[in-house]
Amino acid sequence: MRPLELVALATTTLSFLTLALPRLRGMRPVNHVPPVALLAAVAQVVVEGARWQLFPAYALALSFFLVWLWGRRLRGLLGVSPGVLGLLVALPPPVVLPVFTFPEPTGPYGVGTVTYHWTDTSRQETFSADPAARRELMTQVWYPAARSSGGERAAYAEGVEALAPALARMIDLPSFTFDHLRYVTTNARESVPVSAGVHPVLVFLEGFNGFRQMNTFQVEELVSHGYVVVAVDHPYIAASVTFPDGRHVTGFRKNELNALVQQSVSPSRTAPTFQGRSYPEGIVPYLVRDVSFVLDRLTALNASDPERLLTGKLDMRRVGAFGVSLGGIVAGEACRTETRLGACLVMDAPMPDDVVSPGLGRPVLWITRDARTMRQEKWNKVDIVQHQTSMRTAFGNLKGDGYFVQVPDMFHVNLTDVPSWSPLFPYLGVTGPADPGRVHEIVNAYSTAFFDRHLRGSREPLLDGPSDRYPEVVLHRRRP
Repeated sequence: MRPLELVALATTTLSFLTLALPRLRGMRPVNHVPPVALLAAVAQVVVEGARWQLFPAYALALSFFLVWLWGRRLRGLLGVSPGVLGLLVALPPPVVLPVFTFPEPTGPYGVGTVTYHWTDTSRQETFSADPAARRELMTQVWYPAARSSGGERAAYAEGVEALAPALARMIDLPSFTFDHLRYVTTNARESVPVSAGVHPVLVFLEGFNGFRQMNTFQVEELVSHGYVVVAVDHPYIAASVTFPDGRHVTGFRKNELNALVQQSVSPSRTAPTFQGRSYPEGIVPYLVRDVSFVLDRLTALNASDPERLLTGKLDMRRVGAFGVSLGGIVAGEACRTETRLGACLVMDAPMPDDVVSPGLGRPVLWITRDARTMRQEKWNKVDIVQHQTSMRTAFGNLKGDGYFVQVPDMFHVNLTDVPSWSPLFPYLGVTGPADPGRVHEIVNAYSTAFFDRHLRGSREPLLDGPSDRYPEVVLHRRRP
């Protein structure tokens, strides 16, 4: 929680104790806590911003102040039990859904960020009813910066007024549930200068109904070790995409487009249709073309950035991609078709048939879990078999170096920022038995080691066999 939130909650609790316990009421400094609590609540709203999780606390602070102001008459009306009940209602919401923070990245660099709006004029937007609509992308670039870079911390997500309801809709929660994400900040600083040198480039690909910042824990760690990371928001696939002119594009639900994804993974002779249009190759190749377009734009920025920020800073000869879930499928397919990609990281995603059979000719790292853990997460048998079989077979058919990392007891969402959203998630079974912080540490360690070895040529012993540091990890290595 934010500092003034803690102060407001603490002083409100102390106000109740002051009013409920005669001995405390007789102590002059403590007796003035209720007005202090109300002032703390007002200060929190003004300085940090109000959020719905604190509304009961605001009401309670005002109630305790009125009781303090008007003395015995209202004190008798309040009573101990209603006060306790009020605290039980007021205290949990901001704790269960906190304004969380991200751990400081471990690398030597700070993190800068800048966002771009790009339009591919050569491609029609396949999901738009307007035949003149072109494919538009919101793309965010994180880059190494000096640790001492000034400026305010960048917001976690943009367009939260549309993104938050879209995320809540996916799990059938009230639309306002995640409104507080607007107050979450990151370790990145907006538009600060890029650190000296030329840096390898990684493209991050989001999951279905995700958003481009959904793996900030991983992105910031990679950037702190000297990588430029570029995240792509795929309109109609992401939960919500907000464009600079204020337009919001809400993504389709997963079940609406699942047939198009499956057509890309395991093609059927009868092509699925959506909105009256046939998709014989499914949707994944269309998303891969987003990757190619972004690489084109990055090459142009590296040659001449109008903002003079990224010019000459991007090493377009050392480029990789990584993605989770649907983003992992796209990363696998991009690794097959996009020759500029030198290494690919796939996180918990089935592999398309055209990736599995011929075998990829460049290094690939898979980060996933075993079938037992997937069953524990209540995945259906068909999806479990498809994931495990396609990933294992693609690994076995690799023509380049391969690494198959399994983290037992890790659930799907542990590969994203979602575990940070609530300390209650582990107890609700959302994140599974594995400690979310430990999973993030493992993901960051193996991600960095993989790209360091195959884009920078460093030795990286972590990828050579079992690790004393991460004994729970099961690593299979392939070197044809």
